[in-house]
Amino acid sequence: MPTGALLAIAYAALSAIGGLIGYAQARSQVSLVSGLVSAALLLVGAWLWQAGSPGGAGLAMGVTAALVVIFIRRWMQTRKAMPAVVMIVAGVLVFIGMGLALLGAG
Repeated sequence: MPTGALLAIAYAALSAIGGLIGYAQARSQVSLVSGLVSAALLLVGAWLWQAGSPGGAGLAMGVTAALVVIFIRRWMQTRKAMPAVVMIVAGVLVFIGMGLALLGAG
């Protein structure tokens, strides 16, 4: 399986777990739905990527970039490190890894 697809799966797991934790702690249905929808889109991107579809990388990287932007905005508004900083750092690392995978370095 391509490295980029594996990174998308890992970030999907982090997104889904974060949504579940947000729901468990604060009964936030928004966290649950957004976490699971993001995870599903990342998994579709990973599946398409491993199947050789050029849209898979775009979808996975687009969702990752969107989540990074969303969590940067959330962190700037709340100044709460959890979960924003974790999702930002992980998202940036995953995005870089996906880009390197597309360039053939991974």
